[in-house]
Amino acid sequence: MENMDQALISIFDVENDKPELLQSMRDLAALSGVLNELSDKEYFQSPFHVLRFLRVLNIINQEALGIADPIENEDTLYYRYRHTFGYDEAMTIGYIKHLVFVLGKFNWIAKTAKRIKMRDVGKRMMDVLIRLANDSLAYYLNDEVARSLFQAKRDAELSEAYDDKGISGGNKLASMIKNVEEAVELLKERELEYLSDRNALNQVEVIHQLMQELEDKMTERLEKFETLDQELVFAAVRQRGTAAMSEGVKISLGTINKILKFTHLQRTDFMHTIQPEALRNFIVKSFDPPIGSDIPNAHQILSFMEQEQYRGEAMDGLWVPVKFASPLSPEAIDQGIHYVENYEPITKEIEDTIEAAYTDPDEVLEDQLEELMGDSKWQMTKQMIHTEEIEAYLEQVDEAGLDELIIETGSAKWSDVLNGLIGVSALVANKKADINENARKPLNKDETERDWRWADDEQGTYGIRKRGRRSE
Repeated sequence: MENMDQALISIFDVENDKPELLQSMRDLAALSGVLNELSDKEYFQSPFHVLRFLRVLNIINQEALGIADPIENEDTLYYRYRHTFGYDEAMTIGYIKHLVFVLGKFNWIAKTAKRIKMRDVGKRMMDVLIRLANDSLAYYLNDEVARSLFQAKRDAELSEAYDDKGISGGNKLASMIKNVEEAVELLKERELEYLSDRNALNQVEVIHQLMQELEDKMTERLEKFETLDQELVFAAVRQRGTAAMSEGVKISLGTINKILKFTHLQRTDFMHTIQPEALRNFIVKSFDPPIGSDIPNAHQILSFMEQEQYRGEAMDGLWVPVKFASPLSPEAIDQGIHYVENYEPITKEIEDTIEAAYTDPDEVLEDQLEELMGDSKWQMTKQMIHTEEIEAYLEQVDEAGLDELIIETGSAKWSDVLNGLIGVSALVANKKADINENARKPLNKDETERDWRWADDEQGTYGIRKRGRRSE
C-alpha cells in the first residue's frame, strides 16, 4: 500500500500519444492477432482446441521459466506435448508448425536455428491467457451462490495485487461489492431450496465461511481506500459494501441455524412429545416471524418436509399459506367446506349459443312509397337497359331533340339507334325524362352515313328533357 498516496497507473489517465501507452496497446493487438489468426482454422470454435492451444503455450512457458529443457524445434514441442498430455489424434506436426509460425509472426516467440525461445510480450500474453483459463475453472467449480462470492474474493485479491502496487485494478472495489450484492440476492432466492435439501448444510457453511472471509477482506480494503480523495464516491461505496456484507452474513447464518434447529428437533424425544397446543402456538409464532429472527416460517417448515424422511411426507401438491380475514362466521366456513368438498370441475366442452340480432324495421310513409317503388323499378330497369350515356348528355345540354340525342349518344348505325330509342323510352316511362312532341327541334341534315331513316321526320323533332332541370 506504499503507492496508494500517488495516482494509480491507468491507461485511461494517460495522454493518447504517450509511447508507453501505444506499446501496451500493441501488445493487446498482438494478442488479438494471434486469436484472429487461429480462429480462421476453427481452433477457437471448440473448447478442446482452446485447451490444446493453452497446453502448447504452457510447455513453451515452462521452458522460458527454466523448469524444462530447451525446445529445439517443432518436433521437440510435438513429442513433449505427447509425453506430457498423452496421445492426441488432433495434435499433429502440422498443427504445431502452424502454431509456431503464428506465434513467431506476432513476436510471441523467436525461432532460431537451435531453439524456440519465448519473448517478453509472449510471456505476458501467455500468463494472461493461462491465468484467465484457471480463474474461469475455479469460478465454475463453485456453487451458483459461491461463484459470485468467489468472484468478489478474486476482486479483493486483484485489488491487493494491483491497487496496492500503484497500478489500477479497474474498479475492483465496486466490482467486489456488486458481486456480494448478487450473491446475497441469490442466497435469498435459494434459501428454501437449501432448507429442503438434507445435504445442504455443508454447502451453506461454505457460503457462510466465504461471507466471513470476504467481510474481513472488504473491511481491510475499505480502510485502505479511505486515504483516497474521492470522499463522496467512496462514502457511497463503503455504505453499499457494509450493508451487503451485513445482510449476507445474517442470511447465511440464519439459514444454518434453521437447518440445525430442524435437525436437532428430529433427533430428540421432542418429536414424540409434541403437544398439539404447543405446536399450534409454534405455528402461530412462526407464521410471520419478525425480521432477523431465526425462527423458520410456515413456508420454510413445509420445505423441510420435502426431504421425505418419512414416507408420504413429501406429498405432491401445492402448499399455499393463506391468511383469512377475521372473523369468519360459522355459516361462511361451512359453505366454504361444502364448496371445496363437492367441487366438480367442468370437463364438458362449453357450447356457445349465438343469439340472432334483430333490428327495428324502417317505417315508410305512404306518400314516399310510390317514389321508393319507382326507384326500385328504375334500378331494375337500368340493369337491362343502359341509359347512362343518354342521361349524361341530357345533364349536359338540358334539352335535346330526339334525332340529336340518339346520334350524339350512339352512332349512325341502325343497332345503336334502336338502343338509343329504347333508352329514351325507359327514361320517359320511369318519369326520369319528359318528351315534348311540339318542340320542333332541328334534324341533322347530313344523313350520308346513316343506314336508316325516320318513317316520319316529325318524330325526330321531339324534344327530350331530363326531369328536375327546370326546378334548378
